[in-house]
Amino acid sequence: MGLLESAITGKKRSSSHAHVVAELGSSIVSGRISVGTILPGDNELTQRFNVSRTVLREAMKTLAAKGLIEPKAKVGTRVLPSDKWNFFDPDVLGWRFDAGIDQTFTDYLAEIRLALEPAAAAAAAIRATSDDIVALYAIAAKFDNLSHTPESIAKVDLDFHIAIARMSGNPFMRSATALIEAALAISFRLSSPAASPEMIDAIADNHLRIAHAIASRDPEKAVAAMRHVIDVGRSRITRCLTEGQIPISSTSA
Repeated sequence: MGLLESAITGKKRSSSHAHVVAELGSSIVSGRISVGTILPGDNELTQRFNVSRTVLREAMKTLAAKGLIEPKAKVGTRVLPSDKWNFFDPDVLGWRFDAGIDQTFTDYLAEIRLALEPAAAAAAAIRATSDDIVALYAIAAKFDNLSHTPESIAKVDLDFHIAIARMSGNPFMRSATALIEAALAISFRLSSPAASPEMIDAIADNHLRIAHAIASRDPEKAVAAMRHVIDVGRSRITRCLTEGQIPISSTSA
């Protein structure tokens, strides 16, 4: 289940492994378990979570792969600082999202999107096939619906940006789609374009401009159109945070 779907439905994955990973991971990212802490031993954690030693060890391997913890012989498992965390990981982004949205976090997210997505749009303008472009126009057409809900327009938005990442032909671009999903989940929580017909029209026009640039094989126009879409979303989120529509988190990135 992706971050956007979790934001929309409120549902979480429920296997024993996922539960342990989520409980410990979210506690670390939120700061409830401090950096440098040595986690309790296997016996205590298996009892706390009511899981087998095998499930616990697999969960700890998962957290280590995300850069949150580091096991050391004769020392124990230590919680690592945030500069070691893998923020391209969907779970880490999700836990950071759940810990609270602040201006610093949203600015960092916009910066990395501006570094990646305009380049993906430019690459798509060069590499996309005719079928890719037809499919992109089909997604863009779905924006133009005044009956959109926040949920439905967020899903269309995600499909559009993932399509461009795939059309870029660059596997690294495709691997970064969790960042796009995080940005859209924040938008869903704060201020959806579905709030008014004017905003729906604007988002439809802005995304259609990207599709036109890619279809015309114009990388420079594709870059400009994508930057505009990201900047508009960033401004909307900043306005919501400035106006105090949600509590500002004190959690550092």
